[in-house]
Amino acid sequence: MNRLENAFKDKKLFIPFITAGYPNLKKTEDFIYQAVSAGAGIIEIGIPFSDPVAEGPVIQEASQKSLEAGTTLDGIFKLVENVRKKVSIPLVFMTYINPVFRCGYDNFFKRCSLVGIDGIIIPDLPFEEKGEISEFAKKYDIKIISLIAPTSEERIKKIAESSEGFLYIVSSLGVTGVRQEIKTDLKSILESVRKYTSTPAAIGFGIHSPEQAKQMSQIADGVIVGSAIIKIIKQYGENADKYVYDYVKEMVSSIAL
Repeated sequence: MNRLENAFKDKKLFIPFITAGYPNLKKTEDFIYQAVSAGAGIIEIGIPFSDPVAEGPVIQEASQKSLEAGTTLDGIFKLVENVRKKVSIPLVFMTYINPVFRCGYDNFFKRCSLVGIDGIIIPDLPFEEKGEISEFAKKYDIKIISLIAPTSEERIKKIAESSEGFLYIVSSLGVTGVRQEIKTDLKSILESVRKYTSTPAAIGFGIHSPEQAKQMSQIADGVIVGSAIIKIIKQYGENADKYVYDYVKEMVSSIAL
């Protein structure tokens, strides 16, 4: 059974995003352990890419520095293999279609399965083109996590009805990054989603404070945060372990039922 199937049962989840290889793969592994110890429900691992179109400047810079440090897909698979020996919660990749294509679809998803990845988020793969990878993902029981942005009811219906793992609800138009205020009518979007599916829904893009996380958790099943964590890692570098733990702990506490 895929670990995502029961991940949201009877609880709200905090889902931190961590760029693999920033500042290096060893520290990425340490940060993941800190986040898990602090109560994270799912870990989203970013595969660095040279043109991360959905990312704001903070994660773009982390991706660039990771690539400059020599991070490879082989290294990231090894990282996940190590993490999976100690961590039982779901692990999800956030990536772009180019690295998956270059690895070869069957090979990529097979390797995901072998190391213990449960799902994948690909922001630059339109929903209408999901079929390009779906047979390979299904073959190896890797859930394709679809994104729902502020969009039309008809499009929400299509995406929700075919959803699996969990749905990533984009809080704001644009790229990832800290926002002081989120003005999208997320309650209406979540109400639409729940008309068409029982798949859990987590909100991401722009959330950074415990107050925002608490507010979002009242309408969603989970809260996703990336840029705020990467900023902590940027500030403290290889000494960020404690600060990552403290931040995740505070966010987990803010969304507890």
